[in-house]
Amino acid sequence: MKPVRIVLWAAALLLQGCAAHATPTACPEHFAGGQAPDLVNPRLAPGTRALCYQAFAVLHSALTRTPLYSAEHLTADRIEAARATPRTGDFHPDPALPPDERAELSDYARSGFDRGHLAPSGDMPDPDAQQESFSLANMVPQAPKLNRGVWEGIESAVRTLAQRRGELYVVTGPIFKGGELATVGHVVVPTYVFKAVLDPRSRSAAAYVAENTENAAWTAISIAQLTRLTGINVFPALSPDARATLRLPEPTPHGYAGGQSYPKRSRMP
Repeated sequence: MKPVRIVLWAAALLLQGCAAHATPTACPEHFAGGQAPDLVNPRLAPGTRALCYQAFAVLHSALTRTPLYSAEHLTADRIEAARATPRTGDFHPDPALPPDERAELSDYARSGFDRGHLAPSGDMPDPDAQQESFSLANMVPQAPKLNRGVWEGIESAVRTLAQRRGELYVVTGPIFKGGELATVGHVVVPTYVFKAVLDPRSRSAAAYVAENTENAAWTAISIAQLTRLTGINVFPALSPDARATLRLPEPTPHGYAGGQSYPKRSRMP
């Protein structure tokens, strides 16, 4: 693992007042209101490619060789189907991306990082969708204890919430914070990961954010805060004056409440 200086790009993530860049999409069914997230910071747009899969969509960045986000529409029926689908799949580079833009298996080999799903395999309603979720275009390098601990608990909590509420829109992505970022092979390692959740019935939303470290803490933030951190408005169909804060459940390991608890911070990043 070596550091790479991406000063202009990392600084651009924190710029304010930039015009929004709407990402066109061929699969509006994965997005709230049929609208893909807006790149509020248009300097994120170069080198991006929108990819559609059966059960999720990705905006991939050639600069980081990771997604900028992955989007899903979770329903109670889909979660039931996912729970009945055996967990299998093979990690693979995405053939829809040129070799000089995508991650390869060799980038992650012996890196010390997991290949962390953004759209989780546990959300996938059938074997074909699950295999698609193992594309490296849906991955970021994640610290193993985060990926297998608090992050799995966040994913499980969101699935339980989707069953309780009937449906949710979810956008998951990395946060690259700082002027010098680590890489594994050609892939940039995020400093944080987020999972934004929208309940379309109550028109309320919020986001989990977790540190990409072995001793990860997590917090919940507003969508406005997430936009400032990432340069991405994840739910552009939800007007700012209509946004209420969704009360997010505590991470629940493997979907079982009352088990292991995870450290939480009141402010982060």
